[in-house]
Amino acid sequence: MNVSLYIAKRYLRSKSSNNAINIITYIALIGVVLGAASLFIVLSGFAGLKDFTLQFSSVVDPDLKAEAAVGKSFILTEDNIAKLENIEEIASFSRIIEERVVIASDNKNTLATIKGVDANYKNIVKTDSIMEYGGWFDQKTNQIVVGWGISNSLSLGVLDFTKALNIYVPKAGKGQITSAKTAFNSVRAINTGIFYINENLNDTYVFAPIDLTKNLVNYKENQVSSIEFKLNEGVDETEAKTKIQNILGDKVIIKNRMQLNDALYKMLNTENLAVYLIFTLVLIIAFFNVVGSLIMMILDKKRSLNTLFNMGATLKDIRKVFFLQGSLMSIVGGVIGLIVALIIVVLQKQFNLVMITQSLPYPVTVKIENFFIVFFTISILGIVASKIASVRISKAMMQTQ
Repeated sequence: MNVSLYIAKRYLRSKSSNNAINIITYIALIGVVLGAASLFIVLSGFAGLKDFTLQFSSVVDPDLKAEAAVGKSFILTEDNIAKLENIEEIASFSRIIEERVVIASDNKNTLATIKGVDANYKNIVKTDSIMEYGGWFDQKTNQIVVGWGISNSLSLGVLDFTKALNIYVPKAGKGQITSAKTAFNSVRAINTGIFYINENLNDTYVFAPIDLTKNLVNYKENQVSSIEFKLNEGVDETEAKTKIQNILGDKVIIKNRMQLNDALYKMLNTENLAVYLIFTLVLIIAFFNVVGSLIMMILDKKRSLNTLFNMGATLKDIRKVFFLQGSLMSIVGGVIGLIVALIIVVLQKQFNLVMITQSLPYPVTVKIENFFIVFFTISILGIVASKIASVRISKAMMQTQ
């Protein structure tokens, strides 16, 4: 039987004869509980915000995307297409042409990015889910779909044949510009729908048939800006990526969904780390209460410790008693705090206790790794605090009455 652990458990459960020490111990335990609960709730809140933010971009993000390694475009041969169609991990893929354009309507104009997509794009992205008004365009037409922000900037409606809508792209080449006709390729288009994804995409993108975009930018028949892929459920992404790379070669760079939003992921992860560090600092301050309560307990139990020392207990054994007591207090407080935090997070998910707006509850997500992060943090801080307090016990203290 571990005597030090047995005594530590007794000291943890029993009350001191000094009421002030009991109050200090309760405050220390409550501090650990609240600290663990707060850290888990904040991490769950940031996980919810991360999922909430990424869901808007992931609506139109493919599983994999092959982009030109050099320049803005590359050649996709019929042989490439045939080989891609035989990759079992790929459910579907769509050829894409993107270019910066100027869109003009009446006396208004705005810069945008036109994204020409083929008929397979509907297999990559659920286009019906992003449409706010109107419908998706038909291929082999001059129809387009614009974002909510662009629609507001140009005062565009849906299927408004009375309003002229022109798309302009600068012509490639050298020499002096003598007129707008020689400087730009242009096409007249009709808007068939307005999509809503997020503020950035709404203000930036215009979707169009790939043939319209190809003619606008003077691309060759087999020239594309990128290829977007949708993978089958449960397949190995790395293996699919390798097979696509082997077919398309060094002319493309293949990115997954995270790499396509690397700046956003880095920003969210940095914010998450900053909040974790801030709350860890708060926990460190809270654990000073644990150190204080253990030192007060040591002083209160001085007579008992002296008896143990005279009975043959070593200084190491006596220090171990209070080291284990502080560690147990931290672990118990951390577990209670995690349980309390889990209940609060579940209640928020079920009953929307905290609202950002009248219709938008604060998003929270329970992740297993957050349990381990909080428990590990509390345990490490508890062990350090217990060690600091237990080393205060000296041989001279044991030898004095």
